[in-house]
This record gives sequence, structure tokens and C-alpha cells, in this order.
Amino acid sequence: MYTDLPETELRAYRSGQVDPADFDAFWADTLAEADRYPLNAIATRVDCGLSTLDVFDVTFTGFAGQPIKAWLRVPAGAGAPLPTVVQFHGYGRGRGQAFENLLWASAGYAHFDMDLRGQGFSGSTGDTGDDAGSGPQVPGFMTRGIESRETYYYRRLFTDAVRAVAAARSLELVDSARVGVVGRSQGGGIALAVAGLVPDLAAVVARVPFLCDFPRASVITDALPYRELGQYLATNRLRATQVNDVLAYFDGVNFAKRATAPVTMTAALMDPICPPSTVFAAYNNYAGPKQITVWPYNGHEGGAWEDDALALRAFSESFA
Repeated sequence: MYTDLPETELRAYRSGQVDPADFDAFWADTLAEADRYPLNAIATRVDCGLSTLDVFDVTFTGFAGQPIKAWLRVPAGAGAPLPTVVQFHGYGRGRGQAFENLLWASAGYAHFDMDLRGQGFSGSTGDTGDDAGSGPQVPGFMTRGIESRETYYYRRLFTDAVRAVAAARSLELVDSARVGVVGRSQGGGIALAVAGLVPDLAAVVARVPFLCDFPRASVITDALPYRELGQYLATNRLRATQVNDVLAYFDGVNFAKRATAPVTMTAALMDPICPPSTVFAAYNNYAGPKQITVWPYNGHEGGAWEDDALALRAFSESFA
């Protein structure tokens, strides 16, 4: 069943999320701090039994100089720099195995598949730890370090993601002028954050994105992972204002206001995990060229393979 506003109202909804006055300064300082550490992107060829693709195990330096893993997949024997898709994964997923996730390289692109720190327990494995302490939290990532914007988990993860684009661009097989980002759910939210922080992307694909419009999401759905915020605030009752102030620095709505690359988004009207109004909040505030496809009868799977087809078309047009 429908979980949110009618589509006519979704098209006009813009969110009540605040835009912190020092949002840009905070992220400029965060990324400048990360840039003190050399990227040191190292790609080592691995034999995983594939004959049509070459796969490289990549390590680069992310937030606070911490090592982050990734896969680089390219068509077998590729020599010239290739247009590149940098991918971010959904909640709980890691980079998986070298022989998984072959769509983008099979389409002829270099595919930079970033691992997510501390994740890798839901559908695919991970190889990157989260080297940071945290105060009391609800199990998961939504409240990890939520005491302040400096310690919040997504400050580390979004910084890793920005560094992933830079790391990909530093590799010989990557055409640095033709780099796009893609993600679904949490990965879509990360893609929107990167779009707001990296000014020269060729394309952005954000499928049923998570991490958007926190003030609304936290009160209109009881589905995980947003439920973690409600569980935390049900006990830490006096911290609601503090938590919402922190989350404003990590909201896809505020990143969308700063994004200029062409974006392809999808929303599903029966999605209880990423309610469509939260997706439209980001979409309606997106500053660059944009298009959205709505799936009226789908939940969090969105358009599934139809979304793959939309993404392939978006990258083909942007990389031409």
C-alpha cells in the first residue's frame, strides 16, 4: 500500500530540514583535514577466475588516514583510460567478492567499488573496519557517534566516499574527466553527498536514496534503519534537538542544494524504508539537471532491473 503523500503532493514537497549556516565551512574543513594524508591508491591485480574482466584489489587512504578497500573492475586487457562508475553500497553491505557485481565493467566502464567502513553483514562481505570510538548507540550506524557532528559515523563515511572519487581518478585506467557515482538506498544517499561535495562529476545516479530529510523520516516510518533514530531518542529524550542539529550536516537535502552534476533518481511509492517524500525532498531541492522515475507499485526494491537500465542509459549519455 502507499506509505506516504500522493504523487501530486510529492512533486511539490521540499522538506523542513534546516541549512546550517556553517555547513560549507564544516565540510571544507573536514575534507581539508583528510587531504593532509596522501591518497596512496594502490591497485593489485587479482585472479578471480574471470576471463572477460580484469579485477584489482585497491587500497586508498580515507578519513583520518585510515585504509579503505575497494575493487577496480575493467574490461579484460583495457589499456586506455575509461569512463568510470564509482559505486557505493546499501546499508550493511560491503564490497563483496572480486567476482560479484559485474554490470558496470561489463558495460565497458571502469568500476570502482568502494567498501564501507564497519559494514559487510547484510548480503555482501566487507574488508574495512571503522577505526573510531563512539558513545552509547542503538546497534547499527545511524546513531554511532551522534553526540556531535565531528564524531558522527557518516562524517567518516562521506569523507571516504569523496576520497574514493579522488583515488579512482588517480589510477591509470580511469578517465578522470568522465567519472560518475551510483548507489541504491544508503548508497544513493552517499552518492548525493558526494554530488554536493565534488563539483565536477559527470553523472549521479541515486536509486531510492536513504539519508534524506531526517526530520520527516524519523517520525513517519518505523522501518529500519530510520527506526534506530527513534529508538535512540525514545531513551535519550533530552537530546532530540542536539541530534537533529547534528543530522542537518549529513542530510541529502542539504547536499542536493549544492549539487550540479546531472542526476537520475528513482522513488517507490510503497517504500516504507525510504519513504518517497524523503526522496522527493532531495530531488526537489537538487540544484543541477535532474530527472526522477516513480514506481507506484514498488517498495524498497524500486525499479530493480528497470533502475539498472535507467542507470546504464544515464551513464551512456553523460560519458558520450
